[in-house]
Amino acid sequence: MDIFKILDLLGGLCLFLFGMSLMGSALERRAGNRLKSLLGKITSNKFTGLLTGLCVTAIIQSSSATTVMVVGFVNSGLMTLSQSINVIMGANIGTTVTAWILSLAGIESSNVFIKLLKPSSFTPILALIGIVYFMISKDQKKKDTGMILLGFTTLMFGMETMSSSVSILKNNPQFQQLFLTFTNPFLGIMAGAVLTAVIQSSSASVGILQALSSTGAVTYGAAIPIILGQNIGTCATALLSSIGTGKNARRAAMVHLCFNILGALIFLLLFIVIKSIANPLILNSPSTPVGIAVSHSIFNLFCTVILFPFTSFIEKLVCLIIPESVTTGKTSVLDERLLSSPTLALNQVKSVLVDMAEKSIKALETSMKVILNYNDKDAEYIREIEEDTDHTEDLVNTYLLKITSRHCSEEESVKATAYLKIVGDYERIADHAVGILESAEEKKEKSIIFTEEAEKEYLQISAALDEILHLSFKSFAQSDIISAKKTEPLEQLIDRLKEELRTRHYLRLQRGECSAAAGFIWSDLLTNIERVSDHCSNISGCVLDTTEHTMDIHKNLRQLRTTDEDFKDEFKKFSNKYRI
Repeated sequence: MDIFKILDLLGGLCLFLFGMSLMGSALERRAGNRLKSLLGKITSNKFTGLLTGLCVTAIIQSSSATTVMVVGFVNSGLMTLSQSINVIMGANIGTTVTAWILSLAGIESSNVFIKLLKPSSFTPILALIGIVYFMISKDQKKKDTGMILLGFTTLMFGMETMSSSVSILKNNPQFQQLFLTFTNPFLGIMAGAVLTAVIQSSSASVGILQALSSTGAVTYGAAIPIILGQNIGTCATALLSSIGTGKNARRAAMVHLCFNILGALIFLLLFIVIKSIANPLILNSPSTPVGIAVSHSIFNLFCTVILFPFTSFIEKLVCLIIPESVTTGKTSVLDERLLSSPTLALNQVKSVLVDMAEKSIKALETSMKVILNYNDKDAEYIREIEEDTDHTEDLVNTYLLKITSRHCSEEESVKATAYLKIVGDYERIADHAVGILESAEEKKEKSIIFTEEAEKEYLQISAALDEILHLSFKSFAQSDIISAKKTEPLEQLIDRLKEELRTRHYLRLQRGECSAAAGFIWSDLLTNIERVSDHCSNISGCVLDTTEHTMDIHKNLRQLRTTDEDFKDEFKKFSNKYRI
């Protein structure tokens, strides 16, 4: 084999790997969000999980990608460990589709219809369509479709180049001796595992094996152990992706490894027994691309059929390997493994924001109580929540910026913008809780007592604030448009109440019923309450805006106040309910 054939081989291998990566990335962008959303909604039904893993992997052409997604879902709580096992089993079957597609390169026939199935016959047409879509279309989905076609063309061209460059090795004694070495099952498994772990794709390593099979030097006796090793080597990607995750995510990655090792051991035992007793002629026969695809499919189907009834055993096994007491690294609240799917990443952000909102509301409600009944424990709790929301805001903002830096649809961009605003509003609500707490501390230190009339007024506006907090939370957490529309009229009423209560206080001051010091606290208290209601209005406004796919909050709220009859009706109802 001269230097030029070696260069052809290297060039073909590079094109093959690049084409597979290109096609896989484009497939994930084109169909990934819906498929990943489907993965995230997996039920506990074992067959549903198996079929979903199979279909998702068959479409995105990568069991490694599916397993990495599963690790991310388990880490973020979107999927349980037991659910992940069924999906991973399905992914192992789904990955065999790639080998069948690549086996088309080995078609040899004089029949014109059969020749049309050979990739070299139709890939030029796919390349033409792909380049037109990619170069001319402005629609991102069509660009991704073009990229899929170009990626497929590139990998098939690389496959053809590899096959033709190694064909000269057909009669090379050293090359034949190399693959005779791999008839030792343990050496074959090791070779397959190392190659796949290095290139991090079992589909790619199977494709390389199919290209080498065109020399006729790769017997089934050598190919089968290599295929077993390839299934073990593909676990490297998931294991790497689980570094720094929670224990259940690491267990999900370990499920992939345990499943493939157990399957390989059982199949290897069967292989050795058959070889020792019968030594069928097929094991010494030259393999073909189609034969390798068949062997790959049989192995993965065999593993799934044998181990599918024992999913609970596999779950217990990985729990023993990674016990409850083992902790390595800190689990991130927002898992970056989901960034490749903006839809799921945004769902995860919302889950974090809902938790943050509940804490902010609880802190605000607690601060409203300490005005009349101060205690140190509540004060400490409020400050802890405020610090926690500051930290969460930083995490969410950073994560949202990473999402928006990727390919996002218009709907996803609007939602990300809304979440950027909402996280700021809930962080400010927690800040105002501290502001109210400081008023309570000043009131306690100076031994200031509100008049009975002032306490009644305070309880009334507190009730209105509590309702607007829960209306805006419900509008956000449940995407409740009715609650969102009720928030704005209540916010307008709280603005009026603030002014009325401030006036009433001035009158009490004139009558000498309360002190100037109490007046300062009363003024700060009303300002904080009014600003919290403003933030509630902003939150519900964002919910309304996302339904209109716009982010012009002020315009939408102005229209609501001036043209919406329901707004006027709700304002009257709230005015009667919170009449002073």
